[in-house]
Amino acid sequence: MLATVKGYYEKGKITLKEKAPLHTKTEVIVTFLTEDKPVLDKRIPGALKGKISIPDDFNNPLDDLKSICNGI
Repeated sequence: MLATVKGYYEKGKITLKEKAPLHTKTEVIVTFLTEDKPVLDKRIPGALKGKISIPDDFNNPLDDLKSICNGI
């Protein structure tokens, strides 16, 4: 069963504005509704330079596909 109950988060606690429709222990998923944008780390151009490489034979046919390609 899915149920939605409004509430608010303040100082590490969640307070519900309504009574929960369940009386037994159950798992919950909490979604924070906020106007704030998440803080993202600033992108650093070239940060992966030297960490990624493409092999020289990248465009060569794969051995697994040779039998299919030979029929074309």
